[in-house]
Amino acid sequence: MAQVQEGNLDAFEGLYERYKTMIFRTAYGITHDRAAAEEITQECFVRAYRSMNRVDTSTCLGPWLHRIAVNLSYNWWRVARRRCIVPLEVAEEMSLPASDNAPMRAAQSNEMQRVITEAVQSLRFEQRATIILFYLNGLSLEEIAYVLNCPVGTVKSRLHYGRRILKKKLQRVWPTRAEVAYEFL
Repeated sequence: MAQVQEGNLDAFEGLYERYKTMIFRTAYGITHDRAAAEEITQECFVRAYRSMNRVDTSTCLGPWLHRIAVNLSYNWWRVARRRCIVPLEVAEEMSLPASDNAPMRAAQSNEMQRVITEAVQSLRFEQRATIILFYLNGLSLEEIAYVLNCPVGTVKSRLHYGRRILKKKLQRVWPTRAEVAYEFL
């Protein structure tokens, strides 16, 4: 961070390489639009570079970058919702691991992935962002609270109610397999 603050572009490139996948995954999980996620990722790092002199070098950069990405994703989502252009692509990054290469297992896995993705996309923005940051990016409750600018208790509540809603939606689709699908979250 100190090198980046001194204007070392190689050091900033190292930060970009370290965080770009997680930031893209967050943006894609929220927007569900690959092009938008790529733009948000780029804009996130542009804004981070412009604000680098104001960053405390003793803190972790990840949550700060996620906060920028979530805010940019929210802005995109708000505009897209007004225009009704929220696509439902299948996220390659969120694919479920198949234990074997059998075609039937792959088809079931793809169907489960599609249903889970649609269920996550149907959540309110705050719950969706919390679920994505916690399960997809592995951020701690404290980091998510920082990213979303809310208390840890609110993060816990959003996770609890988000999981509950997802479980109900998955049980409607797969009454006998909802627990299996729910475990992937």
